[in-house]
Amino acid sequence: MKRTVIETNHLVKTYRRYKKKEGIRGSLTGLWKREYEEKTAISQIDLSISEGEFIGLIGPNGAGKTTLIKMLTGIIAPTQGHLDVLGYYPNDLKNEFKKQYAVVMGQKSQLFFELTLNDTLRLFKEIYEISEEDFQKNKNYFVKLFGVEDLMDVQVRTLSLGERMKMELIAALLHNPKILFLDEPTIGLDAVASKQIRKFLKEINQKNGTTIILTSHYMEDIKALCKRTVVVNHGSKIYDGETQELFNRYQKNKKIIVTFDEQDMDITLKTPNAVLLENTLHKKIYKVSKRSAKDLLAELMEYDTKDIAVEEEEIGVIVERIYQEGSACHA
Repeated sequence: MKRTVIETNHLVKTYRRYKKKEGIRGSLTGLWKREYEEKTAISQIDLSISEGEFIGLIGPNGAGKTTLIKMLTGIIAPTQGHLDVLGYYPNDLKNEFKKQYAVVMGQKSQLFFELTLNDTLRLFKEIYEISEEDFQKNKNYFVKLFGVEDLMDVQVRTLSLGERMKMELIAALLHNPKILFLDEPTIGLDAVASKQIRKFLKEINQKNGTTIILTSHYMEDIKALCKRTVVVNHGSKIYDGETQELFNRYQKNKKIIVTFDEQDMDITLKTPNAVLLENTLHKKIYKVSKRSAKDLLAELMEYDTKDIAVEEEEIGVIVERIYQEGSACHA
């Protein structure tokens, strides 16, 4: 039986925020009389994650995902509740704990833009006190895995977004972390780069047994990588269960995007429930029920199309649907 690496019970995080009244009078009044309000970012979250799991953590903006990750990594302390990560209380910030996890954020870089990649990794070797033998072994493994041998002697600032994200992952994995926290790792990447990143993450999880917690607004990331998904909204956990069940129960529609070489393509469809969302010179976007998506695709393929893409519903739509149907938490 795999051991539990993350355990929270009744985890709560509240913030006390200063409310300033408008204008100069409000500023002056605030010098001797201040009004505060309490904001609950995380409310009574129970969570148990086992070694080697690949967990999707999703929810709309402001749902509490980032706050939860910050507590799990020790950046902020919980207001109340029990929190254990790898046998440590994260906010103690012990060096032994900090060497056992890594964080990668799609919108924030941990790399040194003026250094080459080889020099950047050498710097991380010193920070994490990695032996020369382990450093060379790990670097060679990940450089080969990501296929970036020809990029190691160029400055980080010259890399494309997709190349940089590969380097972010190599730097994060160099010290063999037991837990990897990923915040929007494919944001801004094209379809090819996103697919490559997903492939690498799956291999790292399966071969190295690294526990991975992934936050993403792209349902394709969650569906392709995570067997289990946790959904949070307004600071509360509203779903915790199998990802496939989440899609089966709460995903009702798909979006189909079709592009043409010919302008203003005239299309007549028989598929029921197909709704035209957008119609431009070369592109049409349809929303269709999940059960009718294959029929619509078959119809569209009869036309002279340039490209067809199928997208899942946005995370916010699914979260709202779960929330409207009531709490659906699973043990």
